[in-house]
Amino acid sequence: MSLAALLITAFGGALLAYTLGKLSARVRDFFAVIVSLALVVFVACLYGKSPEKTFYSGFFGLGLVLRLNMLSWFFALAISSLGALCIIFSLSYMKGRERTDFYYLMMLVVNAAMLGIVLAGDLVSFYISWEVMSWSTFLLISYNRGPALAAGMKYIIMSIVASVSFLIGMLSLYTNFGTLDISQLASAIASASAGYILFILIIFGIAFAIKNAVMPLHTWLPDSYAEAPSPFTAVLSGMLTRMGVYGFLLLMYVIVGLRNAITPRLLSYHYILAWLGAVTIVIPTFIAMLQNDAKKLLAWHGIGQGGYMILGIAFGTSLGVVGGIFHTLNHAIYIVLLFMSVAAVQYRTNGERDLNSLGGLIKKMPIAFIGGLLGICGLIGVPLTNGFVSKWLIYKTLIVEGYPFLTFAALIGTWGTILSVYKFLHNMFLGQLPEKYKDIQKSPVSMQLPMIVLSLAILLFGILPGIPLKVINMICISFGFESLNVGLWGITSETGTLNTINIFSALLVAVVIVWLLFRLGAKSVSVAQEDGYAAGAYTPADKYHYTAEFYNPLYRMIKPFLRDVIDEFYYWIASLVRSFAGSVRHIYSGDVGYYVTYIILFLAFLIFVQLKWKIW
Repeated sequence: MSLAALLITAFGGALLAYTLGKLSARVRDFFAVIVSLALVVFVACLYGKSPEKTFYSGFFGLGLVLRLNMLSWFFALAISSLGALCIIFSLSYMKGRERTDFYYLMMLVVNAAMLGIVLAGDLVSFYISWEVMSWSTFLLISYNRGPALAAGMKYIIMSIVASVSFLIGMLSLYTNFGTLDISQLASAIASASAGYILFILIIFGIAFAIKNAVMPLHTWLPDSYAEAPSPFTAVLSGMLTRMGVYGFLLLMYVIVGLRNAITPRLLSYHYILAWLGAVTIVIPTFIAMLQNDAKKLLAWHGIGQGGYMILGIAFGTSLGVVGGIFHTLNHAIYIVLLFMSVAAVQYRTNGERDLNSLGGLIKKMPIAFIGGLLGICGLIGVPLTNGFVSKWLIYKTLIVEGYPFLTFAALIGTWGTILSVYKFLHNMFLGQLPEKYKDIQKSPVSMQLPMIVLSLAILLFGILPGIPLKVINMICISFGFESLNVGLWGITSETGTLNTINIFSALLVAVVIVWLLFRLGAKSVSVAQEDGYAAGAYTPADKYHYTAEFYNPLYRMIKPFLRDVIDEFYYWIASLVRSFAGSVRHIYSGDVGYYVTYIILFLAFLIFVQLKWKIW
C-alpha cells in the first residue's frame, strides 16, 4: 500500500464511520475497530521500506511530499497500535452517551492526523496535519462541555501559539532556502550561519515544547487530561503529546543535523534543553504527590515523564537518544494502560476518580488492578518492566557524560514518582471497599482486552528490550550516530552491560523463596475488612483507610502557597489582552455618528500635518 492510500484509508475511514453511525451504532463501532486495526497491519507491512513521493504539486507552487523512514515507521506503528486499542476500549465506555458519532469521527481523525505528521516529507504537509490534529484535539477535550470547555480553550490557545511559532519558522526557511522539502532543507541548512540555526532551533523548539508540555509551557496539560473523555485521554497522553518529541527529533537530528554531545556552555541548545527537561521532571512529579484526582495525578506525571524524554534526546549521544526514544514508547504504553485502569473504575463507579472515595477494588476489578500495578511499575522503572530499561539508558548517559546535578534531578523524579503512585494504587484498589461498591462488577471484555495487551507489552519490552531497541538503534544510525551493541536481552558497552535475563533469573529465585516462606508459615484467617490494626485510629465510613483525611489540616495551611505561578502569569497576560481588546471594541460601536466623527478627526489630522509641513 502506498503512503497516500494509507492516509486516504485513515481519513476516509473516519468520515465513513461517522456516516455509518447515522444508520447503526453497532455497524459504526465495528467499522471503526476494523479501520483502526487495518492501519496497524498496513503500517507494520511497510517495515524496512523507504518510499518518498510528491502526492500533490499544486499547493501554491509547493509540492506536498510523503516519505517513510525508520523514525516515521516507528512512530506510525505506535500511533496506530495505541489508537486501535483505545478505539476498542471506547466501545463499552462510550456506549449510551450522546454524540458518539462525533466522538468516533474525531478519534479516527486525530489518529489519521498524527499519521500525517510522521509521514510528512515536507513542512507544509507537516503543518496541515499538525493543525488538523490540534483542532480535533480541542473538540475532543471540550466534548463533555462545562469545565471541559475551559480546558479546551486553554489547550487551543497554547496550540495557536505553537502553530504561529511553527509558521514563522516555516516562512523563514522558505525565504532563505526556497524550499520546505525536509530532505532538501537538511542539505541546504548546512551552509547557514550558527546564529540562524540557533534561531530555527528556538522558534521550532517553542512549538514542540508546547506540544510536549515542557515547563514553563505545560499549563494546558493537567486540565486537558482531566476533562477529556478517558479513552481519548489515553490517546492524548500516549502519543499525541509526544508529537512534540517527534518534532524535536526531526528538528535536531534530521533537519539541522546536530551530532555533538552536550557541552556546558550558556548558549548551548543541548545544555539549555537538558536543563528544561530536568526541571520538567522534578517540579510536576512532586505536584503529582498532592493530587487526589486520579486523572490529574497521572496528568502531572505525564509532564514529568516528558522531561526524561527531552533529557535523553538533548544529549546528542547514541545512548542518550536511544534512551529518550525508547522512553517515549514505554511511557506511551504504561500511561495509556494507567488511564484505561482509571477509566474502567470510572465506568463502574459512576465517574468517581477521587482517590479518597475509592478503595478495596482489587477483588472486584482484578484486571484493572493488574493493569494499574504494572503501569505504575513501568512508570517508576521497576526491573523487568519497560520503563526500567529506558530510564537505565538515560541514567547511564547522565553518569557517563559526567553531569551529577542532572543525574540527581532524574533520581529525584523517580523518588517522587514512587511516593505518589503508591497512593494511586493503594487508595484505588487496596484498603476497605466502600459499602456502595460491594456489588460492583468487573469491567467489560472490550475494556479488559486492551489492558491485558498493554500489560503484556510492559513485561515483553522489559524482559526482551532488544525487540524495540534494534529498531531504535537503526533510527539513531540514520541520524549519523554510532551503532550500539544491541542484543535481545539488552545492550553491551565498554562502560557496562544491561542483561535482563540475569535480572529475571534473580527475581525468579527471590519470588520462589518468598513463596516458600509463605507456604511454611501459618495459614491466613479471613476477618472483616474493618477488623484491622490501625494504631487505634478510626476509619471514616466509606474511606479506604484511616489516614484518608489525616493531612487535611496541613493542606489547609499550605494551600495558599501551592500555586502554579506560571499558569497565573499566563492568566495575567490573558486579562491584559482582554482589557485591551475590550477598549478597542468600544471604537466599533455600530453608531454611524461615531464613524463620521472618526472620519472628521482623521481629515483634521491630515490638514494639520499638511499645514505644519508647509510651515517647515
